[in-house]
Amino acid sequence: MSRSLRRAARAAAGALALAGALVPSAAASGADRYVALGDSYSSGTGTRSYVEASCQRSTRAYPALLAAARSGTSLVHRACAGATTSDVLRDQVSSLTRGTRLVSITVGGNDAGFAAVLKECAKPAWASDCAGAVAGAQRYIRGTLPGRLDRVYGEIAARAPAARVAVLGYPRVFNGEDCNAVTFFSPDDERRLNATADLLRDVLRTRAQAHGFAFGDVLPGFVGHAVCDRVEWLNGASTPLSESFHPNAAGHRDGYLPVVRRLLG
Repeated sequence: MSRSLRRAARAAAGALALAGALVPSAAASGADRYVALGDSYSSGTGTRSYVEASCQRSTRAYPALLAAARSGTSLVHRACAGATTSDVLRDQVSSLTRGTRLVSITVGGNDAGFAAVLKECAKPAWASDCAGAVAGAQRYIRGTLPGRLDRVYGEIAARAPAARVAVLGYPRVFNGEDCNAVTFFSPDDERRLNATADLLRDVLRTRAQAHGFAFGDVLPGFVGHAVCDRVEWLNGASTPLSESFHPNAAGHRDGYLPVVRRLLG
């Protein structure tokens, strides 16, 4: 190659490198867009500090903590207290784009009516049908919930095909005793409720993996940090009532964040 040709080649290579530096690739430009979907366990209910009151979104919730830990990550926090799978489809998945690279979600507990089940089981034994309420929730989790999860997960995959998706489960709430003066959970009630959390975990994991999503099991991390444990990561009966039986700030920071960080980086 002549000297003039070599000089021209070097100039062309330099121009291409400069263009690459000034015009980022599509992958790079969308690499840090993170969309958090789901219910109160993702919005931050229980942390007692909210930047958006109606959905109880908190900067102490695990999505905000993850975004803060990842340099340059842009969080779109769509999770909302009380959300069901239908709410996620109607109100939240529209925030997903083909440029979304990270997605997390907790959903399914409200579909199964877990708040109503807890309310029933918290009553005195003579006024409660805890066993019946739990059995109804378990039938729903086994029979109806899988199809609802499939619709949500399918929509996530279609709208954000390049995203890494973390489906997170729910912890066991109880440790076998009731230390709250205004609730009347028996040891059998607590065993039934914890078994329901295990069942929900198994269904969420199966459906998530069927769609190629990662599943984050938070049950092991919360062992020793249930309601009435010495160091609680979950609120017991609280005022206002909506704070009850949700992860507190420590639960998000030490229970949920390590799991989602492992899955999403």
